[in-house]
Amino acid sequence: MMDQARSALSNLFGGEPLSYTRFSLARQVDGDNSHVEMKLAVDEEENVDNNVRGNHACVTKPKRFTRSTFWGTTAVIIFFFIGFMVGYLGYCKRVEPKGECRETEPPKIEGTESSEIEEYFPEVPSRLFWTDLKAMLSEKLNAADFSNTIRRLNENTFVPREAGSQKDESLAFYLEDQFRKRQLSKVWHDEHFVKIQVKGSTRNSVTIVRTNGEMVYLVENPVGYVAYSKATTVTGKLIHANFGTKKDFEDLTSPVNGSLVIVRAGKITFAEKVKNAESLNAIGVLIYMDRTKFPIVDAEVPVFGHAHLGTGDPYTPGFPSFNHTQFPPSQSSGLPNIPVQTISRACAEQLFQNMEEDCPSTWKTDSSCRLVTSQNNNVKLTVTNELKEIRILNVFGVIKGFEEPDHYIVVGAQRDAWGPGAAKSSVGTALLLELAQIFSDMVLKDGFKPSRSIVFASWSAGDFGAVGATEWLEGYLSSLHSKAFTYINLDNAILGTSNFKVSASPLLYSLLEKVMQNVKHPVTGQSLYQDSNWISKVEKLSFDNAAFPFLAYSGIPAVSFRFCEDTDYPYLGTSMDTYQVLYREIPQLDKMARAAAEVAGQLIIKLTHEAELNLNYEMYNDEIFSFVRDMNQFRADIKEMGLSLQWLYSARGDFFRATSKLTTDYKNAERTDRFVMRGINDRIMKVEYHFLSPYVSPRDSPFRHIFWGSGSHTLSALLEHLKLRQKNNSAFNQTLFKNQLALATWTIQGAANALAGDIWNIDNEF
Repeated sequence: MMDQARSALSNLFGGEPLSYTRFSLARQVDGDNSHVEMKLAVDEEENVDNNVRGNHACVTKPKRFTRSTFWGTTAVIIFFFIGFMVGYLGYCKRVEPKGECRETEPPKIEGTESSEIEEYFPEVPSRLFWTDLKAMLSEKLNAADFSNTIRRLNENTFVPREAGSQKDESLAFYLEDQFRKRQLSKVWHDEHFVKIQVKGSTRNSVTIVRTNGEMVYLVENPVGYVAYSKATTVTGKLIHANFGTKKDFEDLTSPVNGSLVIVRAGKITFAEKVKNAESLNAIGVLIYMDRTKFPIVDAEVPVFGHAHLGTGDPYTPGFPSFNHTQFPPSQSSGLPNIPVQTISRACAEQLFQNMEEDCPSTWKTDSSCRLVTSQNNNVKLTVTNELKEIRILNVFGVIKGFEEPDHYIVVGAQRDAWGPGAAKSSVGTALLLELAQIFSDMVLKDGFKPSRSIVFASWSAGDFGAVGATEWLEGYLSSLHSKAFTYINLDNAILGTSNFKVSASPLLYSLLEKVMQNVKHPVTGQSLYQDSNWISKVEKLSFDNAAFPFLAYSGIPAVSFRFCEDTDYPYLGTSMDTYQVLYREIPQLDKMARAAAEVAGQLIIKLTHEAELNLNYEMYNDEIFSFVRDMNQFRADIKEMGLSLQWLYSARGDFFRATSKLTTDYKNAERTDRFVMRGINDRIMKVEYHFLSPYVSPRDSPFRHIFWGSGSHTLSALLEHLKLRQKNNSAFNQTLFKNQLALATWTIQGAANALAGDIWNIDNEF
C-alpha cells in the first residue's frame, strides 16, 4: 500500500520516484505522544527548492492542475491517511507496555481486509496505580472462602500426612493440578530423596528403675517421638531444667553431668533445648507440655518434633538431595549425640512422684513439678527410631513478570504434618492457593502487569526442619541469590487474634510498616500498626521457620508473620491440631485468614509492581552501628590484646557511604530507563547475600549470614566470645577472637564495596 502511495506521488508531481517514505515519531514536550511527523526523503540528485521547509516534498517541475490531477490528489490523500493510521498503530504496539498509547484492533468485516478499515478507540492506561491494585486485591479477598479451603485441605485427618506418605504425595499432585487450573504461567514439581527418622518397630520407652538396676515399672511407651534423636538406651538421675534455655541450666544447683534432663516445651526449639543439655554432658532429654503453659491440652496427647539444630536433610549437609547426586557419607554437626523423647503430661506427673524438691516458684509451673529423682531411683530411656529414605515433592507455580521475569518473589507454605496439621500446614497451604488464584485473575482479567515474577511454592518435610525448602535452596544455590529477591513464609500465619508478630530481614522493615498501616485488624478494626517502636520487637527467625534458610543460608530477604495470642498455640505438633479445634479456638478464622492474605498480597504487589525494588538497604546502617556500639564496651580488652577497632569503624563508614551513594544514584535515575533501574535493583537485591561470610564452608557452616546465621563467624558469636574473656579468661581463645574480628570486619567491608557498584567507583583506601 505504501508502494502505491509512492507511485501516485511520483505520477502526480511528474518527477522520478521518490527513494522512500520515513515516519518519524517524536515525543513532544507537553507529553502528547500521538503527534506523527512525516517526512519525505528524496534522492540527492533531485532539484529540491531549499527555500521551502517543513513537512512538504517539493520538486522543480510542477504539472498543470487538471481533473485527473484532482482525482490523483484525492487518491494520494486517502492512501496517506491509511498509511498514517498503519504507522500510528505500529507505534502504539511498540510502546504499549509503557502505557503511552493503546489501541484496540479493528473488527474485521466479512469480505473486507482488516487493513482497509480503521476504527478509533479511546486510550486506555495499561499500567495500574497502587490505589487501584490495593482496591482490586481487597475486592477479591472479600470474595475468597478461606475457611472452606482450610477445611477441605484438612479432611480425612485420620490419614497420616507425614512427609513422604501417600497422603502427602496425593496432596502434592492435587496442588499441582490446582495451580494449572488457576492458569499460572508454568507449573512443575521437584523430586528430592531425603533421609528422615521415624519410629522403629520396637516401641520407645520410659521406665523407673532402682539405682541397682532393678526395674520398678514402665511409665510410658510414648506415641510421639523426636526425629533425629540418637537411637540408644541410657539410665541415670533425672533433673528438671525448666524450659532448657542457657539461663535455666546456669541457674540449676544440681549438675546435669551424667544425668537425664526433663524440660518443658516452649520458648525455644527442641533442638536448642537438646544442644544446651548436651553441652553440659547430659545423657538424654525428655520433653513434655505442662498444664500451666498448655492448660487445654489433654494429659495423654502425644507430642512430635525434631532435634536437628539446622534445616534440610541432615545427611547431605550443604548439598542438594536430588537423585542424580552422590556424596560420601556425612552428617550435619547439628545432630544430637544423645537420645531425645517427648512424653505426655501424664507420664511427666508420674515421674515427678518419684522425685524430690519442689520446682522454684519463679518457674510458674505446675504444683506437681519436682526437681530431681529421689536417691534410690533412676530413669531409663530407650529410643529405637530408625532412618528411612523417602521421596518428597516440592510443587511450584509461577506468574511471570512482564519486564524482569528472571527476578522473582517466592511465596511458600509447608504441606506436610505429623498430625492433622490444621494450623501447622493447612492454613498456609490455603493462603497459598487463594493468593495464586487472586493474582492469576488480576493478571489475566484485570490488567495487572507485575514487573517481576511471583513463584508460589508448596514444601514437603517441613516438620523435619524445613527439609523441602532447604533442599531446593541447596539445589539452586549458585543462582538463587541473583534471582530471588524476597521470600514470604505463610506457615503458622493464624494462631490467634490478639497480636500481630513479625520476623523479617531489616531490608523489609520499611515496607512492612507501610503494609501494617494499610491493613486493618479484622476483630478490632484498627490498623495493624499500633507501635512506633515495633522494630525493636521483631523476633529473630528460628530454625523451625522455613524463612530462616532463605535468609541465613541463601542471603535472600525473608519475612514470616503471624496472628497469635500472648501464649503459644497449644496444639501444634499434636494429634489435636484439627480444623474443628482451630475453628473452636478462632471463630473469626475466615476474617483472620483474609487479613493474613492481605498482608502477603500487599507485600507481593509492592515488591513486583514498581520499577524500583522496595527494599530498604539503609536499615543495615543501624544494624552495623548497633554492633559497633556493643564492641565499644570492650575497648579496654581489645587494647590489651594489642588490637584496634579502627578498621571496623572504617568498614562501617564505607558501608554508610555506599548506601548514601546508592540512594543518590536512585534519586538521579530516570525511572523509565529499565537498564539503569535494573542495575540499581541488582545492587539492592544482593545486600543480604554479601553478608554471608565467604570465609566459612556452606557444608560445615551452612548458615553463613554474619547477622542472622549460626556459628563462630557470626557477630553474636564474636561478642559472646569477647564476654567470655571477662567471665572466664582461661576459656577465652585470643587467636580465635583475632580471626573472628578480622573476618567480620572484612565481610562488612566487602558488603560495602559490593554495594558501592562497579570497582572503578570504589575510592576506598584499604
